[in-house]
Amino acid sequence: MSGRRGGNRIRGPQSALTDFLAANNISAAQIRDDYERRQRQAEVDEAGNGEGPSNQAPDQDNDEALAGAAQDEEDEKPSKKRKRNEKDAIEKIKKSKASKKGKKGKKGDPDDDDDYNDDLGMYKKSKPLPGQFEHCDICNKRFTVTPYSKEGPDGGLLCTPCGKELAKDNKKSQAAAKKAAGTGKKRRKIESDKLDGMATGGAKSLVQMCIEKVARHHDDIEELGELPQSVLERLGEIFSKKRVMKPKTLPLFLRPDLDSVVVHDAAYLEVEDYNQIFAVVPKMRKLVLGNACQMKDGAIDYMIEKCGELRYIQLYAANLVTEDRWQKLFREAGSKLEVVKLKWLDAAFEDDVVHDMVKYCPNLERVKLKLCRRLGEDAVRYLSDVPELKHLSLQINREVSTDALVNLIEKRGSGLQTLSLEKFIDADDTVLQAIHDNCSRLSKLRVSENDTVTNAGYTSLFTDWQNLPLNFVDVNSTRDVDNNNPDGPEEAIGMASSGFKALMAHSGSTLKHLDLASCRHIERSAFFDVFNGGETYPALEYINLSFCNRADTSVVAGIFRSCPALKRLVAFGCFDVQDVVVPRNVALIGVPRAQEAIEQFGFGLGVDEAISRMVEVGA
Repeated sequence: MSGRRGGNRIRGPQSALTDFLAANNISAAQIRDDYERRQRQAEVDEAGNGEGPSNQAPDQDNDEALAGAAQDEEDEKPSKKRKRNEKDAIEKIKKSKASKKGKKGKKGDPDDDDDYNDDLGMYKKSKPLPGQFEHCDICNKRFTVTPYSKEGPDGGLLCTPCGKELAKDNKKSQAAAKKAAGTGKKRRKIESDKLDGMATGGAKSLVQMCIEKVARHHDDIEELGELPQSVLERLGEIFSKKRVMKPKTLPLFLRPDLDSVVVHDAAYLEVEDYNQIFAVVPKMRKLVLGNACQMKDGAIDYMIEKCGELRYIQLYAANLVTEDRWQKLFREAGSKLEVVKLKWLDAAFEDDVVHDMVKYCPNLERVKLKLCRRLGEDAVRYLSDVPELKHLSLQINREVSTDALVNLIEKRGSGLQTLSLEKFIDADDTVLQAIHDNCSRLSKLRVSENDTVTNAGYTSLFTDWQNLPLNFVDVNSTRDVDNNNPDGPEEAIGMASSGFKALMAHSGSTLKHLDLASCRHIERSAFFDVFNGGETYPALEYINLSFCNRADTSVVAGIFRSCPALKRLVAFGCFDVQDVVVPRNVALIGVPRAQEAIEQFGFGLGVDEAISRMVEVGA
């Protein structure tokens, strides 16, 4: 046992001086070596100044003597100059740290301060260990060091209160820097609002600001109170857009006194939530549910039982409802239904269901059936028997003959106020002729995504038409599609120059919405004839010229002159539109080279000033 312990050293408690020297990296051996070196140097100096012989050269003795004297002076008397130099070096590092934050210099850079920092580190005092006492770098208060003690601005440690205050200041500065860095995202938000139709000139209204604030803090709201129906629906739209319409927030929009429930995004709602809607709002007359992917047969049964005053149904993607429940809905609640809008139904809802809808819903005035994959030509024929039909919107994927469409228009055209036919590819000029002969009350017309109707058919439609001027026209993507003949046939397919001029001559005085996207056969001269500055269209607010490749900067300038009420002009793919100065209160979308800054929206130039500017730059 004693043999094994013979090589061990007994360690006892250390003195306060030993702890202090160890904490400050001071070695007793180093002190002894420095002392012995100074003693030897002093003996050498005395020998050089005395009478005894010396084997060293005089110059070498003098140099060593001077070096020794300087070393003694530096070691024995820490001068104020050294402290001042150290302080200046620290201040220099502080100033350069802010400018080099987040950017690391390359190796070998002549401006690299790594070597300088390494040299400076030898003068730094080592940090106290946890459990030791230290004075705060800010308030100079004595405190006990912990592993969580924060470093002060001058390199020392901070007490707990000062550390908390420093953390708050750093958090505020980081938030300010983040806010300043986020200003580049404003343009993206502005462009998104323009596409959504929410960007308006000037400051936001108080109602809009309150609605956005409520949507931002939706988790902290318990109830919305007696808000008007319009404000409640607007708030529901924002909740849906931000994807926060969930079971927790749904009760905010349900009150027994309401007569409508509008939820544009019900993707997060489950079966119990649908039952809650019908239980809390039994007097509802209008129901709008978008993305109703969890709505099932049970919810339809509960709705039929509780909501006996239902007049308006709009459902989007309710694919879990079976065909039997659709038939039950129309048979038991169809006598009061006036509006039926259904979209994206894949699994159910066939032609037979449309037959039951027409048979048991005699008061239907508005029907919209879009992208219901199981519907075909028979559904179109059944709809021609709806006696009170005023608004019809169809988009059917299956083939529908021209005769079925003509029959529908001949029977119901005299009472129609709006007609939308999307993606009926085989519809030809006879359909337009039927509209010309039978429709006299239309205010909205959409015939889009068609490559069969000719320009002559559109010209004939709008020439000597007894119908009142239209408010809404959408003829987008009516053009010939042939990669081998990009210029199209001699007789233009779709809306072309003469059809466009006939349209504006007939409805230009009341037209508010005009969509000509991808009508690439409209010539530049036709745009000049319509938008020449002499003819004005006082009601026109929205124009879509996307991929009309004849439109250029001069056409856009003419639109600004001729449309004083214009709010949105969409021109994606119009590559000849350049150097545009946008008038105030106009949102120009899809033109990257339009002048931005404050001229882009809300506080810019007037129409005359904008046109003058474009003329100056050579428009």
